[in-house]
Amino acid sequence: MPARRVLFVRLLVFTLIVIGLYSLLRFKRDELVDFVVPLRAAGRFLAHEPLYRPEDGHYQYKYFPTFALAMAPFTWLPKEIAEITWFTLTVAMSWALLSLSLVALPNRRLSPRTLFWITLLLNGKFLVKELAFGQFNLIVALLLLGAVLVAQQGAVIWAGALVGTAVFVKPYALVLVPWLAWRLGVRSLVAFGVVLVIGLLLPVAFYGWQGNLTLLQEWYRTVTSTTAPNLMMPDTMSFASMWAKWLGPGPTASSLALASSVVSVAAGIFMMARWRVDEPYYLEVGYFLVLIPLLSPQGWDYVLVIALPLYMCLVDRFRDLSPPWQLVMLVGFLCTSFSVFDIVRRTLYMQMMQWGAVSVGAVLVALCAIRLRSRSLA
Repeated sequence: MPARRVLFVRLLVFTLIVIGLYSLLRFKRDELVDFVVPLRAAGRFLAHEPLYRPEDGHYQYKYFPTFALAMAPFTWLPKEIAEITWFTLTVAMSWALLSLSLVALPNRRLSPRTLFWITLLLNGKFLVKELAFGQFNLIVALLLLGAVLVAQQGAVIWAGALVGTAVFVKPYALVLVPWLAWRLGVRSLVAFGVVLVIGLLLPVAFYGWQGNLTLLQEWYRTVTSTTAPNLMMPDTMSFASMWAKWLGPGPTASSLALASSVVSVAAGIFMMARWRVDEPYYLEVGYFLVLIPLLSPQGWDYVLVIALPLYMCLVDRFRDLSPPWQLVMLVGFLCTSFSVFDIVRRTLYMQMMQWGAVSVGAVLVALCAIRLRSRSLA
């Protein structure tokens, strides 16, 4: 088939998928609720108004000020057009993340088609929520996977810059700083730091020095003040949420959440230091990506879409593990990917959420990554 015809067919299929999915979404939702938050903040940014307002309730703006500036082009469009534009981009980013994860995965065992569809099945729950809410986790995932791809080519400066850029979409991209420091070295850290400083200072042109400082203080206040009310929400899965659900909110749960965070990050550093493989970056970054919703106090279950590359790696190496570890992996997949209201029904679903099933599943997935590295399988 001629290349132009192949391209036309792919564009046609993509367009039909977008139209179908967006039409289905419109039957259930009036708007992309999470997309509207930074869109509103972008309008406030251009008007030099305060971004962080308690009166916005659950949908307070919680991103860095610079992200509001990045969203400014969407304010030039009518709201409905901006939403469908973002939805289309999100569908494209879903496909790109799956495709680039295949490209970056070293020493692949299974066929691309098998890996693509199984990984899509395991991440379907997260991708559906990402699309339905109009979220921004896929941008972070692509930026951090991009850091892996350029690091594989030896471009460590670009890797650091991409991680720094991701921080301004979602601050939890900071979890990759240990990877930059340990694996890629000083040049990547310098690039990361330069991008971070530039991003923090960009709003000065709109708000002035004192205004920008006030924005950053208000950002910190907003993030910290809205954490506690969300801990007991069914769809939260952070270590803080997990321990709070098990023991009740309080000092003990907070201390155990902090200890869990320290141990999990230390395990990732130990994994980088202890075992050597020819291509270490993919699995190491994948491990830290699955930690993101566990470390972030407001980690929602759909943030696991960021860990899609690790899910693909685990699927690819499934047959290389012993039966007990295969069982661990399957339980991890079941808890994270199939704890869906429509599958298990309301009573069991709510019970699983109170048990912290998604959190436990993510921990099991992370342990499987460590096991792969200990066996030099990835």
